[in-house]
Amino acid sequence: MEPDGDLNPDTDDLPLRANTNHILVRHYVLDMTVHFDRKVISGSVVVFLDPCSREATKAEDDTGPGSSEESRSTDAGEGQESEGCRFGDVDAVEDGREGLTETKMEKKLVAEDENAQSTHSWETTSDGDFTLILDCCDLDVSKVEELDISAVSAVSNFLPEVRSEGSGVSFPNLQSAFLQNLISMPSSRWREKHQLFLSCSNAPAARDDSPVHFYRDQWSLQVRKTGVASPLEFPRALRICYETRPTGGSVRWTKDQDNRVCVYTAGSPINNRALFPCQEPPVAMSTWQATVRAPTECVVLMSGEEQTAPIEDGDTNVSTWNYYVTMPMPASTFTLAVGHWCQVAAEVPPSLESGVIDRTDCGKTVKVLARHGDWTEAELVSGLGKSTSGVVKGSPVHTGRGDQPARADSAFCSSSHEDEGVSKTDYSSMADDGISCSHGDFPCRFTEQSARSQRLLPHRVFGPECLMHNAQMVLNLLPQCLAAAYAVLGVHPFPRLDVLIVPAGFSSLGMASPHIIFLSQSVLGTGSSGSGANSLSLCGSRICHEIAHSWFGLVIGARDWTEEWISEGFATYLEDIIWAHAQQLSIQEAAEQSDLKALLRWRRLSDELQNSEEALQILRPNTENTGQVSESGASMVKHALNPDKAFMQVHYLKGYFLLRFLASRVGEQQFVDFFRSFVKKYHGQLILSQDFLRMLLITFPDMERKGLTLTAVYADWLDRPGIPKWLYERSAVWSQTRLVEEVKAEVVKWILLSQSRQGKGRKRKRIEPKVNYKEVTSEQLVMLLELLLEEEKLSAATVRTLQKTYKLQTQDAEVRHRWCELVVKHVHAQAYRDVEHFLVHDQAMGVYLYGELMVQEDREQQALARRCLSLVQDEMDNQHAEWWRRWSYDI
Repeated sequence: MEPDGDLNPDTDDLPLRANTNHILVRHYVLDMTVHFDRKVISGSVVVFLDPCSREATKAEDDTGPGSSEESRSTDAGEGQESEGCRFGDVDAVEDGREGLTETKMEKKLVAEDENAQSTHSWETTSDGDFTLILDCCDLDVSKVEELDISAVSAVSNFLPEVRSEGSGVSFPNLQSAFLQNLISMPSSRWREKHQLFLSCSNAPAARDDSPVHFYRDQWSLQVRKTGVASPLEFPRALRICYETRPTGGSVRWTKDQDNRVCVYTAGSPINNRALFPCQEPPVAMSTWQATVRAPTECVVLMSGEEQTAPIEDGDTNVSTWNYYVTMPMPASTFTLAVGHWCQVAAEVPPSLESGVIDRTDCGKTVKVLARHGDWTEAELVSGLGKSTSGVVKGSPVHTGRGDQPARADSAFCSSSHEDEGVSKTDYSSMADDGISCSHGDFPCRFTEQSARSQRLLPHRVFGPECLMHNAQMVLNLLPQCLAAAYAVLGVHPFPRLDVLIVPAGFSSLGMASPHIIFLSQSVLGTGSSGSGANSLSLCGSRICHEIAHSWFGLVIGARDWTEEWISEGFATYLEDIIWAHAQQLSIQEAAEQSDLKALLRWRRLSDELQNSEEALQILRPNTENTGQVSESGASMVKHALNPDKAFMQVHYLKGYFLLRFLASRVGEQQFVDFFRSFVKKYHGQLILSQDFLRMLLITFPDMERKGLTLTAVYADWLDRPGIPKWLYERSAVWSQTRLVEEVKAEVVKWILLSQSRQGKGRKRKRIEPKVNYKEVTSEQLVMLLELLLEEEKLSAATVRTLQKTYKLQTQDAEVRHRWCELVVKHVHAQAYRDVEHFLVHDQAMGVYLYGELMVQEDREQQALARRCLSLVQDEMDNQHAEWWRRWSYDI
């Protein structure tokens, strides 16, 4: 890594500056207040710190998941002179990048960043003082203070115990000893542990002759304590008071489809560093608990393990919500959504007519207004009925009692109830699988007997009121998709699931976080008569994709963020398998559907690679340096800030094809069985590509004997741009499958119809020959439109007939996208209203249409693009807005 790389204004790399090899945040306690009037979130975060020794860090690198010569930390600054922060005999960190004296580059940065903040005495601190570095940007930090834990009454009871354990320990170190014991408290006492963390977070500021100083630059918050030269002496608990900025990149302030204000974490390339100061590197896995205050009429959803009933303050019209997690995870997985969400409710399935529930109000609109511990009818069952709506207030998702891990049998969508639409496959053998955990100590569902036999999870669906009817599709599909995911991958990693239909400006079709999934409204049906079935495949497969992330992307994460394919390629591959299970397809039907989707993805990948720079086509851009960090633990995420990267699918598609290639070598069922074994071994851990590939080669030794080595996979698939030879060959096979041949036959009919209509006048009404068009699936219809897009010309009459025959305006968003492309290409002005509707309501998919409208050099089309942009520019995602600005400039 080059010196000062994170300060280079011309780079598109994202700096991860936290010095995680020196000190780790083990737990966050967040206190947040949402201010919609000012578009800011104010409050504090208390970080509980655990110092690392160089020996401990090396041991972790040598023995942790992904350990190898390629993945160990490197002492990048060794042997170089630097003004960087030092402690003991440790070399300067990160080649001097984290030094805090005013180098030329830093002077330039401070001059450019008018909002750089620091305490007045920062300049007086010594470079010999240890510096805590947290990832941070677009935050106004007002105070950083050490906490006096000994002043907390709940803690004072433990101090004598700590004193007796550490005889001879000075009193200033008793707090450190206590917090070390707290951090090390066994997972069986996690409720007590969290209560103590919460009590400590409310401690007063320490009164000390050695004050805490801080400095904030473009990408980090840096904290020192005068006279403290090593992480071992550094305070173990700090409170950071701050406020977000309206333009901060981690959250989006916008309006939902009901035109009501909301805010949510949008999956920004900078992750959560503009929401709270944190350690962003994936290795900094921590737990957290959060208190969020919001207007009483709002609902707060988070990636937490439990939602307690909110506490309402009638005087201030503010409600307080509480969430927490017990599984240590990277700070990037923290998710927040605050808005006027309604919950999609449903009638109880007929199979539950008799039993414990009073069903006299079954047909009435469900208002979910439960107190803590009370369960409404809508909370008791999964949704398979008519949609009803109500603003959710105080609807607890109670998933555990005492010190027991979270359980679904006490929650509202009880997995013990069978839904008629759920596969009756026998999964009983799953409960007998032996699992030996290799991760640290936390309440793990993989070892909990009840979780190992639980195929459904408690689940809810939220969204704006106007989409309650359309969102019923999601609620109906969730039981099948959850059960199918369990059949394929085993134990659900998280105890419950919320799904939120996010505002129209959301930039992708979905985003998965622990316990919560964001879905774009584009995956829903159009609401038109008969549109439900047409949208089923897109909605179901997307739900399966996001559910698959629970295993690959969340409970198993990439150790190096540049290896996105570990998350997205795996989820794309698994979505087909899980969705086929959910549909209860035969082996042949599943294979045919999979091959058709593979051909569609091949076409998309081939087009993308022809129109993108080679540097963005590589799945492992750091090659042999993947997983390496500086001596401090800091690193750079290559190309993370490149605006083009946000619109590329290469990690999804090329990663998906790599997995299909590997499956073809061992057999699909054996490959899926291997996935389950891999999950058993690596859940709760971070991995690199070689961890997966090495275990695969060990499990199937014949692959290596036949010439498929780790080096070959790197060379053909991971470390270079372009398309591997196998993929070219296989695409030719996919193009000749039955479903594709059916599409080709239909395309011929349309081409012949168009040719028969071209060049003929309108004076005499012609009798059109009757053509019987075959009914096709939504994926076949996408393929049909893509093939017709390759035709240089289609008659206007043919385009009209095409629209009428397939009712294209009522199809799913993938079909409507191709239809809009066809309309633009053939200047079919009669359907410009469909294009406008797509650009306004399907912003997750429509951004490329702006470019197509502009390059046609048709005044009416360009006016259409500008009109649509004016309608959505206030709610447009920042990445889409930046793409449009760059595109407009190029035009």
